[in-house]
This record gives sequence, C-alpha cells and structure tokens, in this order.
Amino acid sequence: MMNSSLVFNLIRKIIIVSRAFQTQQLRKSPIREIRVEVGRRRQSDQMAAAEFRVYNSMTHEKEVFKPREPGKVGMYVCGVTAYDLSHLGHARAAVAFDILYRYLLHLGYEVTYVRNFTDVDDKIIRRANDIGENPMSLSSRYCDEYLTDMGHLQCLTPTHQPRVSEHIDEIKEMITKIIDKGCGYTVEGDVYFAVEKFPEYGRLSGRKLEDNRAGERVAVDSRKRNPADFALWKAAKPDEPSWKSPWGPGRPGWHIECSAMSARYLTFSFDIHGGGIDLIFPHHENEFAQSCAACQESKVSYWMHNGHVTINDEKMSKSLGNFFTIREIIERYHPLSLRHFLMSAHYRSQINYSLSQLEHASEAVFYIYQTLQDCEDALAPFTVENLSETKPRSKPPQNTQAAQECIKKLRSEFQNKMSDDMQTPPILTSTILDALRFINSSLTTLKKKQQKQAQIAMVKSLTELKGEIKKVLDVLGLLPTSSYSEVLQQLKEKALSRADLSEDDVLKLIEDRTLARRNKDFALSDKIRSDLTAKGISLMDLGNETIWRPCVPTSLDVEAS
Repeated sequence: MMNSSLVFNLIRKIIIVSRAFQTQQLRKSPIREIRVEVGRRRQSDQMAAAEFRVYNSMTHEKEVFKPREPGKVGMYVCGVTAYDLSHLGHARAAVAFDILYRYLLHLGYEVTYVRNFTDVDDKIIRRANDIGENPMSLSSRYCDEYLTDMGHLQCLTPTHQPRVSEHIDEIKEMITKIIDKGCGYTVEGDVYFAVEKFPEYGRLSGRKLEDNRAGERVAVDSRKRNPADFALWKAAKPDEPSWKSPWGPGRPGWHIECSAMSARYLTFSFDIHGGGIDLIFPHHENEFAQSCAACQESKVSYWMHNGHVTINDEKMSKSLGNFFTIREIIERYHPLSLRHFLMSAHYRSQINYSLSQLEHASEAVFYIYQTLQDCEDALAPFTVENLSETKPRSKPPQNTQAAQECIKKLRSEFQNKMSDDMQTPPILTSTILDALRFINSSLTTLKKKQQKQAQIAMVKSLTELKGEIKKVLDVLGLLPTSSYSEVLQQLKEKALSRADLSEDDVLKLIEDRTLARRNKDFALSDKIRSDLTAKGISLMDLGNETIWRPCVPTSLDVEAS
C-alpha cells in the first residue's frame, strides 16, 4: 500500500498541473477580458474625480482615500474557505469589493487586487473525511466552483488569487520571524501567538484582551499561556495534509495565511484590506497582530468590511444552516438580478434576503436593459450618412438643453455618490432611473415628425446619454457581456419558470383575453390580467397588440405587507 503522504503529494502535483492549464484558459475568458478592457478604458472614460472617501474600520471614520504610492493601489480581500458551494454571504463580499476594484480602475488607478483561497483548513478536512475525498482534491474542486460563480456574477478576475497550499514557505518564514521577535512560542509541535506580547491587540475590533476567550468557539487549550493565544502552526495529525517545518510536520493556522500572502504580493504595507464584517474578530485582529509582530513597518491604510446577508434578521451562514447557495439563487433568478439585489443596500449595511427583494431587483434590471434596447432600436435607422445630410455651412448639431442637463446630472450624482464610500443604493433607485426615464420620454418625441436639425440633435443627445449610462453600469458591474436582447430573453425565461408557465401558455392567455375584450367580457379580461400579474407576468396593451414582460408578482407583495 502506498504511503499516505506520497498519495497526498501525487494528488497535489496533479492539481497544480491542472490549475496551470486552467490559468491559461482563464486568461482567455470573457471575465479576464472584461478586467483588461476596464483597465484600458479607465484613463479615457473616467468622470471628473471627486475626493474619494472610504469608511475605515480601524478609525471608525470616513477618510479621504490616499494611496501609499500615487497612482497605484494595493488591495487584499479575504476569500472563501473552499469546502462547499458558496452562499449569498460570499457573493455579498465578492460583489462589494468588485465594485471597489472597478471604481478604483475607473478613477485611473493601477490596482493590484489580491483575493485568496483557504484550501487547507479544519472545515475542509472534516468535510473531506465525511465524504471520503482527499482534502486537497476537495478544496481544489470548490475553488473552481467559486470561480464559476464569480463569472456568473460578472466579478472581475483579481490580479492574484493565491492558495494557502502554494505559500507554505512564506508562512513558515513569517512564523519564524514572529518567534524570533518573542511573540510566538511552541508547544508539542504547535506554535501559538502570544497576544500579551502585542500591546495593540484589540485595536481593530475594540475588544479588551480579557474579553477574548478562545473557549467561546472551541475548548480552551490548557497548554496556552493565555486563552486568547491563537495557533500559527498546527502539529500534524494522522491522514491530514501536512508539511515539514522547524517545529515538526504540520499545517498553518487560519490567520497566518492571509498575513503571509498579503505580504508576498503587496509587501507588509499596503492600502486596503477587506472582508466581511464577521472577520474583524478574530481573523483580522489576529492578522493585524501577526503582521506587526513580523515586521515593525507593517501597516494597512484602510480596513474595509461589508455587512451580512441576513434571513429573517439572522446572519446567513453555513454553520446556522439558514443559507442559500449562489447556484440555488441563479437557477431561479438571473445572475445580474442577484448582483443588483446585493448592491441595493450600502455595502456596510446589513441586507435582508427575501424573494420579494429579488423580484424587485429582477424587475429593475429588466427595465434598465429594455430601455437601452429600445433606445438602440430607435437609433438604428439613423446612420452616420443620414445624420450628415444637413445643409452646407450649417452648425454641427448640439445636444438638446434638456439632454445636457440630464447628462450633467447623471455624471455629477454618480461621482458624488460613489466618492462618498460607494453609495450604490441611490445610484440604482434615482440616478440611473432618472436618466432612463429621460430616454423613454425622448424616444416618444423622436417618433414624432420634427425638423431635421431637431431630429439630429435628439439622436445625438440619446447616443451620448446612452453611452454615459453604460459607463455607470460598467463601474457597477451591471453592463452585460452579451447583448441586451439576450439578457432580456433570459430574464423572461427565468420569470416564466418561476411562474410555472411556458411562453405558449402566456400567448394563449393573451389570445383568450383579446377575445374576451372583443366580446366585452371585461370581467374575464381583468381576471386573466390579474392572475398573470399575481404570478409575475405583466401584460401591456400597445395599440392593437398586447405584449408581456416580467414584473413583481402581486402575490409576493401581499405576503410582504
């Protein structure tokens, strides 16, 4: 029988070779191309930059963002522990920091964005043992699943996505430095961080040392000098992944991995460290302590944290068993509907999950893309040749006064809201919608007969406004990678599925309603309409034609009230 460590090393080599191939494929992927394209456009497309202010969890204040090196930003965000499919809490963090990444690119910064994978952990080992799978194989599989989810949510690919198993040497080196500085000690192959050796411990979380008891989650290890001391290195146990070290075979503790990987890619001093609010303690508090102990010059300028996703006002988490995976949600709702929902509350605020919220998000993105599709359809007949057929020596057409004001308002509100710690909710509910309403109003005017110059001015105005809206959607990650018509069709298909109807069913009901109206059976006509609306299908009468589109089911609104 093969030695278990030989089997582990063989599987690890297979995973590394497979990952190298996947990395090559990722460089060709649409999401990778999105990130590159955003980077290329950031200088030419950015709007006039206001002073960008972010909330710093360390100081509990909004502060003006000033990178350590002008024009460059280093950002590290804690990723997932890869032992299962990711849930909405993971999606919330990913989308929040993806928007920050996109906005920094938009402002013209060269951003090094690092988001890690924890692929060595107690939870991974327990899950692997439960299902009889090698822990490294399990974690590699779920890292890949997470990347698939990120693609669905249109999250840009970070600059680096390090995995713990690939940075063991850096971790051991940092632990050695901590021990040499007198802040770490060994006990029977384990290595612990001595929190009492770091006077600033508790500065990030605001917790006093006497309040930090390891026994809150696990039994207190009597070998520790202080119950709050935490593991830097864990001695090997049978049938667990392990690596050689000066303290004996073992594996890293949870917290040391991020300190080592952030230092590897960003040095000990960098601009932004992000993650979920639940990571402030103990994870980020312990990271702060470790990094400062290993390097006196260690400094994170801004600590940023996103709020929880809750269900019935209770944190959504795997440990509580009240979670929904990203896959479960996007099976029923379009991924861009989910993304819209996740940014409908400020990133630092708690957001409560409900079907009603998702339905409203789905209706909102349908309205956005339908308006932009209508605009493109209306502008399509006006070719460059048609627009150039003006009288000789006539002045070039200008945007209408109303359009100029709308564009100015869109730019100004977007800039002001995003520069104020990324206030996405009013951008979604007011800024974008006001511009879309202007487009719809202008399309009505465009269809009317008017002088050539006035028509050309209207076309020019709509073209420029549409472009400005697309820039805003791009920064928010809501600009589709496919055509508007494709996304609209996908949104309709999802709505039909939720209503348990086919499109043929809806078209047949539209025929029945048309016949009822012709026969002046308005009671039946109204019933057909209201029954469909209750299921999330809205009927719209346009002259002699009736069309349908998704809407928020009235049955859900009744339940919510």
